[in-house]
Amino acid sequence: MKTILLGVTGSIAAYKAADLTSRLTKAGCDVHVVMTAHAAEFVTPLTFQTLSRNTVTTGIFDEKESWHPGHIALADRANLLLVAPATANVIAKLAHGIADDALTSIALATQAPLLIAPAMNGKMWQHPATQENVAALKARGAEFIGPEEGLLACGYEGLGRLWDVGGISDRALAFIGISEK
Repeated sequence: MKTILLGVTGSIAAYKAADLTSRLTKAGCDVHVVMTAHAAEFVTPLTFQTLSRNTVTTGIFDEKESWHPGHIALADRANLLLVAPATANVIAKLAHGIADDALTSIALATQAPLLIAPAMNGKMWQHPATQENVAALKARGAEFIGPEEGLLACGYEGLGRLWDVGGISDRALAFIGISEK
């Protein structure tokens, strides 16, 4: 069974990550959700725990089962780190190696491929700082899926919507060499 770490960040699109979790679990993946504190303001960890059938990591010190740090154990088990939705904030942290929460610490510790599905205001997406961070991550081998154009939560039309969940799921499964059942 392939292990996908699903990083969920503080975007209004966080609710779509529940559907993504369900799809990946139904496809036979061992999905472990890692939520930022801001993500938990939009969707509760219980939603993801129920859909993934695994405990949800919300903090760096969550794991208490053994002497081995939980975030390192997850990083070691991952076949893919998928961040969906990914905010400008988390993209910046990933690009600059800032590890101040469970998700960004796991990202630094894992050898797994990184797939990022951004979701944010269009002006934030197009900002030169965000584009430089995206370029830096791509140069290190990260792959991006999206964002797409459409009506954004802020009321603007533009580029910044989370890519279609089915498309994200298909790409993640292809990344780890399995097809959706």
